[in-house]
Amino acid sequence: MLDAAIKTQLSAYLEKLQTPIELVASLDASDAARQMRELLADIAALSPKVSVREDGTDARKPSFSVGRPNEAARIRFAGIPMGHEFTSLVLALLQTGGHPPKVDAAVTEQIKGLSGKFRFETYISLSCHNCPDVVQALNLMAVLNPGVESVMIDGALYQDEVSARKIMAVPTVMLNGEPFGQGRMTIEEILARVDTGASARDAEKLNAKDAYDVLVVGGGPAGSAAAIYAARKGIRTGVVAERFGGQVLDTLSIENLISVPHTEGPKLAMALEQHVKQYEVDIMNLQRAEALIPAGDDGLAQVRLANGATLKAKSVILATGARWREMNVPGEKEYKARGVCFCPHCDGPLFKGKRVAVIGGGNSGVEAAIDLAGIVSHVTLLEFDSKLRADAVLQAKLGSLPNVTIVTSALTTEVTGDGEKVNGIVFQDRIGGQTKRVELEGIFVQIGLLPNTDWLKGTVNLSPRGEIEIDARGQTSLPGVFAAGDATTTPYKQIIIAMGEGAKASLSAFDHLIRSPAPAPAATKSGVDLGQPA
Repeated sequence: MLDAAIKTQLSAYLEKLQTPIELVASLDASDAARQMRELLADIAALSPKVSVREDGTDARKPSFSVGRPNEAARIRFAGIPMGHEFTSLVLALLQTGGHPPKVDAAVTEQIKGLSGKFRFETYISLSCHNCPDVVQALNLMAVLNPGVESVMIDGALYQDEVSARKIMAVPTVMLNGEPFGQGRMTIEEILARVDTGASARDAEKLNAKDAYDVLVVGGGPAGSAAAIYAARKGIRTGVVAERFGGQVLDTLSIENLISVPHTEGPKLAMALEQHVKQYEVDIMNLQRAEALIPAGDDGLAQVRLANGATLKAKSVILATGARWREMNVPGEKEYKARGVCFCPHCDGPLFKGKRVAVIGGGNSGVEAAIDLAGIVSHVTLLEFDSKLRADAVLQAKLGSLPNVTIVTSALTTEVTGDGEKVNGIVFQDRIGGQTKRVELEGIFVQIGLLPNTDWLKGTVNLSPRGEIEIDARGQTSLPGVFAAGDATTTPYKQIIIAMGEGAKASLSAFDHLIRSPAPAPAATKSGVDLGQPA
């Protein structure tokens, strides 16, 4: 099941086990059960501290649990955790075996302090790059707190269960049999939802913080670059973000970041956060900004957060990025995550053998249609323009696929459903005027991004498209407030451009501080690099 290279690497990891662990399988006569048996045997052969039993009684077959001998196991994999989920399996083995997790002490204590019973079931697809974050977070909670159980369920393997529970997007998490959440969630986000007193405690701590020299709002590529450049000047720097990494977390393959031939969104987001943490930057994650209050007589601007806390700063850099653009047609909101999806890589396997539509003829839409064509029975691509806008090589590939229909000059007007899930899409032919309906089970929307600037309306000047208007230095209409990245009027929404714009906005903010009437705090000896390239 495992090749020689993976076995060598896994063997080195298993040397870190401090206590014995036991894998208990519940098997049937399926081919998947055979593969699971081989996987578990391979793992057990790599360490004397790993044992395997095949007398499990779990109703889901095939599945296996990870636990300690003579203890009730709290982690289970209903499926073969390969692909993106192989790391989830390795971490479950290590952490169950006593290897300390890499998580803040405060998070560890918060998990241990949870009271009650929490049985989490996470539906995943092995091609989903967001699912492992959720599985790993819940598995860690199960390791640290005896009241928590975590079950990973491969939706492609348990199609009947997926249909019965109406799972149409991954990751989908059930808590004690009831819907809990969908999409990527960090361990901090999960804890914030199950620990009801967390928000009030956070607000109290945030309100007590001193004013920053530079406060960056947003933790994506632009925000990360801005924070690093500010911190290198030795000034007090803070980053407040709804989720560190931003839209990058939802990006699978990145092949145009110069000097990095290939990476993936979650991997890049982790690298950004690690780089920022090398400096004295106060990172405040999982905090949504609700209002920007211009500087008053004290020279301090304020950013009010959703939990009621207020942060103060001498300068502010807005780097709130963008989100998926929606069609804004009847039925779309009602059937979101019930057939209306935005991530073909994550949710595509749930539509195996079914009919789907892709909305959008740019690179992302055509790439989605190509990927889905290998999974689903048929893809209908709808493009508003009279021609596709994707690169020629992508269009050629799409045109060679026998199970793809391309419709241009199509205005989507409605998503239809049966009350529980999508059953069709309605569009108007922009040339002939006819209204047509396509019967299908899934719709993947790939029509670009919208800036996350609703909270700034009436405070800084926004373009008709909602983008923050900036000049060549990243300055907004408010003195001391700068902006960078996909939320601004800067053309070409690309990761590398956002990084450069974030650095520029940060340098502009520092220049503003040193030229302001009130003197900026003295830069620390180790961090100052005035006049030097950062």
